[in-house]
Amino acid sequence: MPELPEVEVARRALEENCVGKRIVKCTVDEDSKVIDGVSPSDLQSALVGKTIVSALRKGKILWLCLDSPPFPTFQFGMAGAIYIKGIETAKYKRSAVNITDEDWPSKYSKVFAQLDDGLEFSFTDKRRFAKVRLVHDPESVPPISELGPDALNEPMKVDEFAKALNQKKTPIKALLLDQSFISGIGNWIADEVLYQARIHPMEKVSDLSKENYETLLKCIKEVIEKAIAVGADSSQYPDEWIVRYRDQKPGKAFVEGRKIEFITAGGRTTAFVPELQKLSSSSKAASSKSRKSKSDADDEKEAQENSKSDKDKDSSRVAKRKSKKPEDDDATQKKSSSKKPAIKESVAVMKKKARK
Repeated sequence: MPELPEVEVARRALEENCVGKRIVKCTVDEDSKVIDGVSPSDLQSALVGKTIVSALRKGKILWLCLDSPPFPTFQFGMAGAIYIKGIETAKYKRSAVNITDEDWPSKYSKVFAQLDDGLEFSFTDKRRFAKVRLVHDPESVPPISELGPDALNEPMKVDEFAKALNQKKTPIKALLLDQSFISGIGNWIADEVLYQARIHPMEKVSDLSKENYETLLKCIKEVIEKAIAVGADSSQYPDEWIVRYRDQKPGKAFVEGRKIEFITAGGRTTAFVPELQKLSSSSKAASSKSRKSKSDADDEKEAQENSKSDKDKDSSRVAKRKSKKPEDDDATQKKSSSKKPAIKESVAVMKKKARK
């Protein structure tokens, strides 16, 4: 999904091309999944006639500051993107939509605006996981108010970073993805930062050294700034970055001649290089213990399910017996008794034959 670099490139494009201009026309898609908490007509009315004062961002959320509130916010989700007609913006392949002059604005457009100088921009989302909201003070309400320091604009000091990490036992990859801890880092940035820092994604935070903290902060800054410098165009990222190869198939992915392996860390598919990103013995033991606990829990769950299944079967048999009607029992007894004479008769015949 679009991460800090992609959203920052979009913000800068809006800042450079749209600030100081008045919105004269606006079209909002009738998509209540994306247009969140406001009707399309109310959003249109709130934007038309307003002048764009600035474009702001925190983490992966962008908003336009107008000459008076309320302000529109854009949470990019899995595939949100800003397009400005005739202007180059971020190239995020999973957000990309094929737009020509004939197709403008795209069929995936959720908010379209025309400015007083004729310039037009559109927020698109072809996968419908984005959110567009209208709020009076974006930074004072969720989700923006719940975000941690911005990874680009509010970098932590080493001592502050160390203090925040020191007591945590969570794996470092999961912590980097936690937007309440540090905002703007998503899956690919976390993988790249950890690869550049030579830290295993499952390394426990409490096992990291101060040197690791310093390296992490340095790599976060470098990766984000380099990505923004090339317009968040992944095809322009350095060849020695793991992100260039993380979409290749397991067993066929290599970076600088070293094999890339894939695991799940922080709930996400994670690329790393075991040769360079080694797991410490204490983190390895914790990981092994966690897997064992999970296995034991799975076994216990399976045993409980089997026990429940047996009980259900027993209950079913009892219920079946109880549901039998008296006449059914009478019929069974009659059927049984009707067979007995036949058996006796057969025995008598056999004895008679034996005497002869």
